[in-house]
Amino acid sequence: MEITASDVAKLRKMTGVGMMEAKNALTEAEGDFDKAIEVLRKRGAAKAAKKAERETSQGLVHCYEHSNGRIGVIVEVLCETDFVARNENFVSLCHDLAMHIAAMSPLYLSSEDIPAEVVAKETEIFKEQLLSEGKPEDMLDKIVEGKLKKWYEEVCLINQAFIKDEDMTIEDLIQQKILSIGENIKIGRFQRIELGE
Repeated sequence: MEITASDVAKLRKMTGVGMMEAKNALTEAEGDFDKAIEVLRKRGAAKAAKKAERETSQGLVHCYEHSNGRIGVIVEVLCETDFVARNENFVSLCHDLAMHIAAMSPLYLSSEDIPAEVVAKETEIFKEQLLSEGKPEDMLDKIVEGKLKKWYEEVCLINQAFIKDEDMTIEDLIQQKILSIGENIKIGRFQRIELGE
């Protein structure tokens, strides 16, 4: 199958990867865009994992105001160098993250940040719901595990579906930006304030 320059350009626009990386992924996927994206995600996860060890001592604190000043978000996004912190793509990422936080109201950065007693309480609530629905006790743990995973997708920033592309999570977005920018990137912390709350 022949991979055209327009195919490569289209995949680059969709993923933000380099020209050769896009061409190689399309070749490996035999021209199938969905498979090519999957190939890039697998490669990206491996590359991002290598970069994850690198120190992130630079970055940006980005402020965002939404809904005529009724919602405000401050997000700290970390990277390796001040050069990247001033890069247009990095600043755009910070803005997208702040906008996402304003819209989706995450309570925690990741599941590791949720206090154990909160997880225990949610687990207890899920078990009681399942028992009242007549679910068999031997299946409870498996079902509760699935419900907790779904709950994390609602309350944890990195597990949420990105508002601009619901096929990717915030974690996927960060991994993609690590690849396209070439540095380790982490979300440090965030705060969302809504008038009257």
